[in-house]
Amino acid sequence: MRNLAPGRQRSRQRGTSWLGQLAAVGLLAVALIVASSAVGATGAGNTAPGGRHWVNTWTAMPQLTEPGNMPPAPFTQDGLVLADATLRQTVRVTVGGEHARLRFSNAFGGAPLPITAVSVALPRAGQAGVSAVEPGSTRQVTFQRQPSVTVPVGAQAVSDPLDLDLAPGTNLTVTVYLAEGQASNDITSHPGSRTASYLLAGDHVAADDLPGATRTDHWYFLSGVEVWSPSNTAAAVFVGDSLTDGRGSTTNGNDRWPDQLFDRLRDRRDTAGVAVLNQAAGGNRILDDGLGPNLLARIDRDVLATSGVSWLVVFEGINDIGTAPATPEAQRAVTGRLIAAYEQIVVRAHAQRIRVYGATLTPFGGNDLYDDPGGLREESRRAVNDWIRSSGRFDAVVDLDAAVRDPAAPERLLPAADVGDGLHLNPTGYRMLADAVPARLFRPAPLPVDFGFE
Repeated sequence: MRNLAPGRQRSRQRGTSWLGQLAAVGLLAVALIVASSAVGATGAGNTAPGGRHWVNTWTAMPQLTEPGNMPPAPFTQDGLVLADATLRQTVRVTVGGEHARLRFSNAFGGAPLPITAVSVALPRAGQAGVSAVEPGSTRQVTFQRQPSVTVPVGAQAVSDPLDLDLAPGTNLTVTVYLAEGQASNDITSHPGSRTASYLLAGDHVAADDLPGATRTDHWYFLSGVEVWSPSNTAAAVFVGDSLTDGRGSTTNGNDRWPDQLFDRLRDRRDTAGVAVLNQAAGGNRILDDGLGPNLLARIDRDVLATSGVSWLVVFEGINDIGTAPATPEAQRAVTGRLIAAYEQIVVRAHAQRIRVYGATLTPFGGNDLYDDPGGLREESRRAVNDWIRSSGRFDAVVDLDAAVRDPAAPERLLPAADVGDGLHLNPTGYRMLADAVPARLFRPAPLPVDFGFE
């Protein structure tokens, strides 16, 4: 199963003896599973004797699916979703590796998630958001050497290691078949995929294309892809809201600002081994639940329990300020609570030897929902940014505000960066954010002895 990379596919038909192959590499599979990495700044203590460890190369923050983001009819019925249905979706890995495994989440499911069969393949012409795959590139995915798995409510399932050769920046197709479907209308997804997925009745896990499939621009169930990587490979997690999730970016274009930052880091020799993980969601907040759990509640799952993390970039708080009442009392309160929350995030990440970088909040002047006539929310934004810049609590500061604010009106976005609503950015604006992040922040470096304790 090697060489799942453009120009190096090997044809293999579904039905080939996967048990035989797995038996042949049984010792390797056991070694990989035993060596599964927890969180560590450099992989120390989580690295196998051969100098390799598991690192997430792609993630999507799990969320409870809202009614408007459910699979379209007829794939959603009363109390049943995706029965006898094939789901095909594409994701872009960041760093590469010779072995990979998938993570499926049932974090918000109202019933067990019975997955009947899964495959991976290369999308046609290497493109994101397409329904066709390259002929001969399809590989079966197994779980404890079985083709099926049932994910309990609130849990996740990790696949067996696949012998792949993924190049950095490769788009990967993951196809799932659910014979029974999930017996609930509470399911786990990531609605803001900015990437097309496809649904088709019946079992088409091994099909090269899905003619007549229904398109839906959401990811379902899939929450991570890990690769078995050299010990100097590490991940940077980006937590945030719709600005990091990519509202205003190009569907199937992979031009959110973390994507564009990854493109920069990949081209540099000293940062080519940095995985970039987007753990943001539109509408997310730090202090209170919104679209998805609040950041303080989800940081353990989305950051601390993510494989191979060395860095955390926090770019969140705009929704907390924008949804708090535009009164002096409410804005003073939310400002104080946000600062306390940042302190908590730093403390909890430092305990796992993860460096934390604070990103300043970008302008929202002129936005119909968040801008207020008295400028109270703008005062809160500036106060929070002043603290991020000057407190010294973060290991570094990334000044995204300075990158995209209009010098003539600092409470507003640059017109060239604004998607049109005064809050979200277009791909040009997201490039400005990516360019504002110093690559040197992601060079491997030893941590001070007193890291996280003063």
